[in-house]
Amino acid sequence: MSWSKEIPANPVVAVAGATGAVGREMLLVLEQRNFPASRVKPLASARSAGTTISFKGSEILVEEMTPQSFDDVDIALFSAGGAISEKMRDDVVNAGAVMIDNSSAFRMEDGVPLVVPEVNPEAATMHSGVIANPNCSTIQMVVALSALRKAAPIKRVVVSTYQAASGAGVQGMNELYGQTGEFLAKEPLTVNKFAHQIAFNCIPQIDVFLDDGTTKEEWKMVVEPKKILDDAAIEICANCVRVPVLRCHAEMINVEFAAPISVDQAREAFATAPGVTLMDDPASLTYPMPGLLAGTDGTFVGRLRKDPTVENGLNFWCVADQLRKGAALNAVQIAELLLPS
Repeated sequence: MSWSKEIPANPVVAVAGATGAVGREMLLVLEQRNFPASRVKPLASARSAGTTISFKGSEILVEEMTPQSFDDVDIALFSAGGAISEKMRDDVVNAGAVMIDNSSAFRMEDGVPLVVPEVNPEAATMHSGVIANPNCSTIQMVVALSALRKAAPIKRVVVSTYQAASGAGVQGMNELYGQTGEFLAKEPLTVNKFAHQIAFNCIPQIDVFLDDGTTKEEWKMVVEPKKILDDAAIEICANCVRVPVLRCHAEMINVEFAAPISVDQAREAFATAPGVTLMDDPASLTYPMPGLLAGTDGTFVGRLRKDPTVENGLNFWCVADQLRKGAALNAVQIAELLLPS
């Protein structure tokens, strides 16, 4: 497997999984950010091939994804599931394209950069044809942590997530919509995508359980930040919960630092950090809320306060749109890093 092709100023961009929730959002982000693609190729399964999808005011044809689909492609944005990414990896790389993959297939693989552009943009250049997009809940957390560790070194993080139905794709969002209607109509609830009822409920399980009792989602939030931040010494404890929200993930994050840090220092760090929007004014009841931030690009933080139970502790609340910064936007930002300067 080899990769040596230079990315042109106006690359051909493929979107693999273009008809899914993240794929559609990738196309929208490419359009909104005026990404300088000479052509965009939406790719999907044979079932979706032949349909059209809207892009820049026109309808473009969805093509069936095959090993030959990438012969004329420079950048391939993948959100088609880990099995498809693994299957197509060699075809993409050997065609000279760069795969930016949204699945978990390659995130912890040696030699594959795991990139959040606000945090470790330099890593994007250290690829051999594959760059991994981190887990959605990891992305917003490391954007915030990266800002804080410039003020003081981080020792330990305890995070509890409140993750939206969009994390399970279109089917997850549709199940929340459908169950809400069934619940209000006092009808039996249709449960398919999630392990339990999601409407008017919280499910303390995201992904499968591991032998130690944690879930795979919680494992991702432990190992991925260490790779992105290049700091294996940070201790992380994660608790991941699915909640009846459509798009935005929220996280309550507790950080223990190796040196003193004041709330004012943290607030200043957030206020000047790239990609972070500070919404923190308890007097006016101002703080980020996932139901009100759908469609936004930032990582929003609020509820800053000291944790008096440890020597150098801080609590804060963090919200970001799972389909945007948690997936599609981050992938397109990585693609922007590959463009010639």
